[in-house]
Amino acid sequence: DMCEITVGTLKIWSAEQREHQLIDIREIQEFDLGNLGGQHIPMSDCLKRHVEIRRDVPVVIHCRTGRRSAAVISALASHHGFDNLLSLVGGAMEWAAAVDPSIDVE
Repeated sequence: DMCEITVGTLKIWSAEQREHQLIDIREIQEFDLGNLGGQHIPMSDCLKRHVEIRRDVPVVIHCRTGRRSAAVISALASHHGFDNLLSLVGGAMEWAAAVDPSIDVE
């Protein structure tokens, strides 16, 4: 079963300074336009840059809508055995809609 996290929970983690890693897997032009402050590892680079992804804390992976992040998590789990990855439900679009409307994600 796919592990997911809502924007509400991520906002709480952030406010409580709960240790986690946030990774934005969108393309560079999407990231530069507006982002949630995560580490940028484009989707196409995730498998080869897997050493940059932590295994000791929860890792939240997000894209624009949640589709790409789900695919990346599946690939990382099967190729590299990750079991601590969470997909941000609704992605950056949902974060902008529900948490921070100032972020440009169009």
